[in-house]
Amino acid sequence: MTDRLAGIHALITGAASGIGAASARRLAREGARLLLADVNGDGAKALADELGQASVQADVTRSADIERMLDHAYQLWGRLDVLLDVTEAEWDRMLAINLRAVFFVLQGAAKRMRQQPPIAASELRGKLIQTASIAAYRGGNANMAHYAASKAGVVSITRSAAQALAAHRITSNCVCPGAVDTPMWKKIDAEWGALEGWQSGEAWKRRTAIIPLGRPETADDVAGLVSFLASRDSDYMTGQALNIDGGLVMGN
Repeated sequence: MTDRLAGIHALITGAASGIGAASARRLAREGARLLLADVNGDGAKALADELGQASVQADVTRSADIERMLDHAYQLWGRLDVLLDVTEAEWDRMLAINLRAVFFVLQGAAKRMRQQPPIAASELRGKLIQTASIAAYRGGNANMAHYAASKAGVVSITRSAAQALAAHRITSNCVCPGAVDTPMWKKIDAEWGALEGWQSGEAWKRRTAIIPLGRPETADDVAGLVSFLASRDSDYMTGQALNIDGGLVMGN
């Protein structure tokens, strides 16, 4: 364990699995205090218990749940330094989860961050970190058009928030992963494969075969970038969409 994130209080949505869970483990190892939120409340609690952190069940498509989740964070700590908004969900909830919920969670957290004093040893009052995707730039085939559109929207919201909140000393950035080995990709593989008539695993194999660094991405790869954005080392960075994809997209 290090103290890189000592004094940092972070709320992670979508924390029960995948990138959210990996980020929680990384931030906890580096000294952050965490509130882990997920619609899967049991999964969030299990990870929180493992890490000695707090958890809350929340469906971020519901405004009442967003407020309850934020209330929990402020009751615990009296402030919130970092919001990591991670979204992995069913296709039929794509836009509600990937775009609408991101905006309203960000909006709710920013309203509270604006009223709090700066983070210890920082000029900032808070940090917003969203999860987008390289699909925001690459687009997708016809079967993934709504996913790509939702992630492009996350990049746009990230940059709008950076402009609007800079004067309040709140930064907004997003990470853009590539083909990450998470439960979500297993669903994509099954649905994409069914549409193309491929065997199980073929869509994943084709997607990862073209990665320049030669291996699939892991959730831990993304968690390292999240840790940097949560730390004081990134205080002078805002409005950025950072690709972490093994070279699938070189430049935006």
